[in-house]
Amino acid sequence: MITNWGAEGVGVAAAVCTTVSFVPQLLRVWRRKRADDISLAMFLIYALGVVLWLVYGVEIGAFAVVLANCATLGLTLVILVLKVRYDRQGRLERMEAERAEAGRNLGE
Repeated sequence: MITNWGAEGVGVAAAVCTTVSFVPQLLRVWRRKRADDISLAMFLIYALGVVLWLVYGVEIGAFAVVLANCATLGLTLVILVLKVRYDRQGRLERMEAERAEAGRNLGE
């Protein structure tokens, strides 16, 4: 059986791992300025789950759960904002390219 300190340590280690795991994804989206390969539905559902874990952590007074889910929610929301922004930019660029192509085809 793990002691309370041991259990808290395992919880903190798990929290660090699961939270930090979003950093490479965030950096990838930021560097590429694209997020078309990320599922918006998955991230929305995931964000809802994180909020529910956060509420649960507050209710039971689990500091590691609260801290981890606050950090994870922050990273998740940044990725979601970038996803929406870059997807919108991509759609606008495609529409402009289609208009330009249509204009060239009319001129032929």
